[in-house]
Amino acid sequence: MKRKSIFYCTQCGNETPRWAGKCPACGAWNTIEEQPEAGNITRNRTGGGLKNRSGMDTRPKGARKLSELSDEEEVRFSTGMGELNRVLGGGAVKGSLVLIGGAPGIGKSTLMLQICGTLCQNFKVLYASGEESGRQLKMRANRLGVESDKLLVLSESALSDLLDAVSETRPEILIADSIQTLYNDALDSPAGSVSQVKDCTMALMRLAKEENITVFVIGHVNKEGSIAGPKVLEHMVDCVLSFEGDAHTSYRILRASKNRFGATNEIGVFEMRDKGLTEVPDPSEMLLSGRPEETPGACVTCVMEGARPVLAEIQALVVGSPGGNPRRTSNGFDYNRAAMLLAVLEKRGGLRVSSCDAYLNTVGGLWLEEPAADLAAVLALASSYLDRAIPKDLAAIGEVGLTGELRTVQQIERRVSELRRLGFKTCVLPSHAREIIQAGNAGNLKNSNAFSGLNLIPARNIGEAIRAALGAGNTGA
Repeated sequence: MKRKSIFYCTQCGNETPRWAGKCPACGAWNTIEEQPEAGNITRNRTGGGLKNRSGMDTRPKGARKLSELSDEEEVRFSTGMGELNRVLGGGAVKGSLVLIGGAPGIGKSTLMLQICGTLCQNFKVLYASGEESGRQLKMRANRLGVESDKLLVLSESALSDLLDAVSETRPEILIADSIQTLYNDALDSPAGSVSQVKDCTMALMRLAKEENITVFVIGHVNKEGSIAGPKVLEHMVDCVLSFEGDAHTSYRILRASKNRFGATNEIGVFEMRDKGLTEVPDPSEMLLSGRPEETPGACVTCVMEGARPVLAEIQALVVGSPGGNPRRTSNGFDYNRAAMLLAVLEKRGGLRVSSCDAYLNTVGGLWLEEPAADLAAVLALASSYLDRAIPKDLAAIGEVGLTGELRTVQQIERRVSELRRLGFKTCVLPSHAREIIQAGNAGNLKNSNAFSGLNLIPARNIGEAIRAALGAGNTGA
């Protein structure tokens, strides 16, 4: 009897009985792939049979009352890297499944092997690699300075061999490198296909929950920048960490896009060196290093990455366009928002930038998403257009509306405090924001001197902000 086929969407994981050019669930084009139906063999392989360390099946039997469930806090442990602990929400959680994605060569395997050196001091760790042999892992461990008798290495790609090794060795932490190389031999599809990735991830999830093993899974990304495989893979895990950065530069940013045990959008900053990844505890100082002095087209802002204020430099270049169709380019800044700010700058700021080529760039590889960077981008564009430099010790924080007005942003006190800590003397911000800061300082004697030495310049619209920034030396608060 001919086996049926099921069609999967690689973007959202939706299943359809027939192929289509557009996914009916998420609307993505050319994402439907054909996979043979696995039948009941896969269900038996991943559906049960795992016991806890005492040999008892720990799966709950039937529904239970909410009042009968335990409300104890999750058990966390340190990974040995403060930046990774921050992104995870204070440390790794026992029994959790963590997915770490990133482009090939970005440093995912290096980070996982590095933390093994600290984790093996208190836990037994099994590092399963389907991409490297045991000899290759040994050479990389020697380069990173990782050596421990509690670190076990398995160079296999078969899911059955991995589960057997877990049953024999009983590790407390499992690292699977990578999910695209794992395969279940009960399926006819090749490793890395939609059905294989879903099946292997489900098996690892059950392993983590039933055995209380912390599982780290490494996943590669496709050319669109998302983790290869179905989108449902990210919904199955407890935490999704993404490595960002250019493989040709030394700095890497680890960002949490999903975390069931902590806050999202936290970032950790690392620097790739010969001996592996090194933590960067002060990313603001790193991102501002090497700034040019008295050069038009640059302005500093402060954005919130989770609970951490981070200073970033926005650079702009505005030049006359030789043709009739000006060019717009942005790097590290949303293109549509940059186009909107250019339109507001011309309409409300009185600068004729519509006939100019405009380029916007965020230094250091940081991607600015929140509106707090709007004002700094507008000032950088105006500075480049007028060819007048913004003072090096001046920063700008605020959201820009379509009418040119400036609106305050959340956690303005923490942002301004970070500017003062790094030696900035002037900050251009919305008028309402300065009132919030002054009211907070008046009611809190401990913070009365928190912003002393920092000149807060209020502005109601971008016109006042441009005049204040390009003539900040003669403008008072």
